[in-house]
Amino acid sequence: MMRTLIRKVYEEGRYMTYRSLLCALLVVGGLVVTGVTRSDAAESPAQLKAACEKGTAKACRALGALYRDGTGVDQDDDHAVALFRRACDKGFYGGCSSLGWMYQHGRGVDPDDKQAVALYRKACDAREFTACGNLGEMYYGGSGVDEDVDQAVALYQKACDGGVLWSCIELAAMYKTGTGVPQDIPKVVQLHQKACDGGWSQGCNDLGAMYANGDGVEKDASRAYAFYRQAVALYRKACTGGEAMECFNLGNMYALGKGVTRDQFTAVDFYQKACEGGRPSGCWNAASAYHTGNGRPYDEGEALKYVRKACELKDLESCEVYKQIKKGK
Repeated sequence: MMRTLIRKVYEEGRYMTYRSLLCALLVVGGLVVTGVTRSDAAESPAQLKAACEKGTAKACRALGALYRDGTGVDQDDDHAVALFRRACDKGFYGGCSSLGWMYQHGRGVDPDDKQAVALYRKACDAREFTACGNLGEMYYGGSGVDEDVDQAVALYQKACDGGVLWSCIELAAMYKTGTGVPQDIPKVVQLHQKACDGGWSQGCNDLGAMYANGDGVEKDASRAYAFYRQAVALYRKACTGGEAMECFNLGNMYALGKGVTRDQFTAVDFYQKACEGGRPSGCWNAASAYHTGNGRPYDEGEALKYVRKACELKDLESCEVYKQIKKGK
């Protein structure tokens, strides 16, 4: 019965497109996307609160990020919004960028793309480069503004030049397809290389894929393997640091044997870790392993447990599958 129901199993080694990965990172990896560095967030909530109350706007923004993510404090979007607004009003433009993200995603406020755009623009004009990248995404998708790929390219470039590495990846995608710019594969390689050298795993992984497949470059297995190895190292570091999506990506690398010896058992270890960290995709791949006996002993009870976990993480399709299984259909 369950064999016919688990259709939405994430394929071994199926990597998310960068745009879908970005959406995931916006939620899980807010320390990156909204521009809060790890050093900013390293202070305790009590220290940040004391500094914020003394008028340090940067501390208010960092404390807001903790409340947004539920890191060391009870998760509280309303309080996060208040802190981001306080930082923004005091002239710390990182707070404006974070507040824009909350409006864009309807966290603690009603969703308002136009307000998000205004806040991102204010922050970008003040050289808060993560806001430039986020504003580029708004122009690319026509959210809160008229769709304008030329503006998207310019903003992604500004963010990339400012060190926002995910924006370099977005820009690379546009050069690869010739969207808003002439198609330019050497530029794609250059942008991925910059992201990879800066420690952005997606850049390394994408370069590996290009050389493995001869995608616009000469097919070169040794170069592909080297880039995959770099991606694996970065995924592992991030996974150890608690980034669930990177645990999922690391599981994919083991499942396919990219940059590591293929090992389905180890792949499932990382899928389970991703699941525990809140990634439904990890739960689904763990369910698949128990369901097929690939990487784990065949066990329908364990498979069902992981489908239920995916549902608990608000993956709607897994909830429907779980419901149908429980009904015996």
